[in-house]
Amino acid sequence: MGRQGGRSGVIRQSHSRFAAFMRAWALRRHGPVHSLTLTQNRIYILPTRAGFWFLVTSLIILLLGVNYENNLVYGASFLLLSLFVISILHTYSNLAGLSITALGARPCLVGEQAEFELLLRAGSHRDYEAIQLSWVDQAPVSCDLIGDSERRVRLYARAPQRGWWRPGPLLVETLYPLGLLRAWTWLETDLRALAWPRPLPGDSLPAGSGSDGSGALLDGRGSEDFLGLEAYQRGMSPRHIAWKQLAAGQGLHAKQFGDQADRQLWLDFDLWPELDSESRLSRLCYWTLRLARERVEYGLRLPGVEIPPGRGERHRQEVLRALALYGKGSR
Repeated sequence: MGRQGGRSGVIRQSHSRFAAFMRAWALRRHGPVHSLTLTQNRIYILPTRAGFWFLVTSLIILLLGVNYENNLVYGASFLLLSLFVISILHTYSNLAGLSITALGARPCLVGEQAEFELLLRAGSHRDYEAIQLSWVDQAPVSCDLIGDSERRVRLYARAPQRGWWRPGPLLVETLYPLGLLRAWTWLETDLRALAWPRPLPGDSLPAGSGSDGSGALLDGRGSEDFLGLEAYQRGMSPRHIAWKQLAAGQGLHAKQFGDQADRQLWLDFDLWPELDSESRLSRLCYWTLRLARERVEYGLRLPGVEIPPGRGERHRQEVLRALALYGKGSR
């Protein structure tokens, strides 16, 4: 068992090294692209493990036919070899002519999955079946394109750091139709995603965050005039839930109060002097998300950056972008 396990480990390591070598070699030949149509100089094809043993078996049968001069064995070996050769053509054609366009990416928090969108377009009225796409070390997404059609494909990758980042090379491959051969290509796309800081929760804003200089704290309770109801969003305090309306079967709503709707607050980099820079950005991100959910007007002050108080999705995106790119030297 120990020897078998050792041999299996060596085989896996050799396969990983070969795959890494092929990826590096393919990417060195071509730079980043936004849109690309796959042609013969971008497609690589080799037998799979099953295809290798299929070919070996076919050759053994052929040798038996030669040795025994048996026409039936000859016929069987020629049939198998012909099937292998035909599979080469079909596997290659299942990628040839396929167009891939990078559409864009959605921002996310550090440590979460960012969504990347690609557009696949079939060419020359051909069908493409069992196409698999994946980033390095990520689970593949399979799709089909039937006829002269196009399809949007979403891939996901975990954000490793704050700011702009790239998901790495894109693998496009197929084993169609028999799984005997694998045709693939590596693409370096121009896709990039923005990662916001990982939120660092805090119970209340320190004194001095109010726009009137009163130093009042915000704890999210909302104790002034009741303004009405709004659709409940994930992350809102359970104390705001309108339980009476929920019991009446009117759906899940949250109560909105005057101090949440009318107050202006400043999120300042200097509010938490005991934290390091990254932790301050994470705390600011937490309060940005919280105040946006609670419809409070808020502004942002960073060294060299000031965003006036506001509310709404556009304002939220602007603040989160500033937090993500602070100190990165790029906008």
